[in-house]
Amino acid sequence: MASFTLPTVSFTLSMPTADVALSRLTAGNARFVSDQTLAEGRDQSRRAELVGGQQPWAIVLSCADSRVAPEIAFDTGLGELFVIRVAGNVANTSSIASIEYAVAHIGTPLIVVLGHQSCGAVGAAIAGGDNGHNLNHLLAHLEPARAANEGAAVDVVVRDNAARQIGELSARSAIIRDAVAGKGLQIVSAFYSLADGSVTFASGGNS
Repeated sequence: MASFTLPTVSFTLSMPTADVALSRLTAGNARFVSDQTLAEGRDQSRRAELVGGQQPWAIVLSCADSRVAPEIAFDTGLGELFVIRVAGNVANTSSIASIEYAVAHIGTPLIVVLGHQSCGAVGAAIAGGDNGHNLNHLLAHLEPARAANEGAAVDVVVRDNAARQIGELSARSAIIRDAVAGKGLQIVSAFYSLADGSVTFASGGNS
């Protein structure tokens, strides 16, 4: 089988620090919540700029729920966020591999694990039962958070699960772990409110 190496993407623009990236997300979400979005970077000229490559300054591991759209919730344009969406925002093999690409080959400085209000995947994990091979496999990633919060409301488990997925990212990926240790990568968990569109970031990162 032929082997290949993923290319390292380089740009003339400098990548912001993780703190600056987090500030951009916070400001963008504030605009979204207050209905003052800029909605920039989504036109033909921006598409043309991105033909040669990408330089997203934040990675978002988000749920696949149609009501949760990180690019909209953070008022960003094309090429700004590297978004991976999977039910329950779980750090499985495929989502970790996608994140590794952005960390190692693009140099994105921030990872956000974004849980959300009334997550259906978390609700299914709490309800239990046999949901078929594929969904059972996915829900197994949510079991630690469910078991640690027996009897708790869905949103309590959602927040705990997002924090636990940070541990999974570091535990299961040497690329991510090394970037945290030596390259300034930060990982934070967050909670998206369906009711008002606000995103609350957990205090402290890489926990």
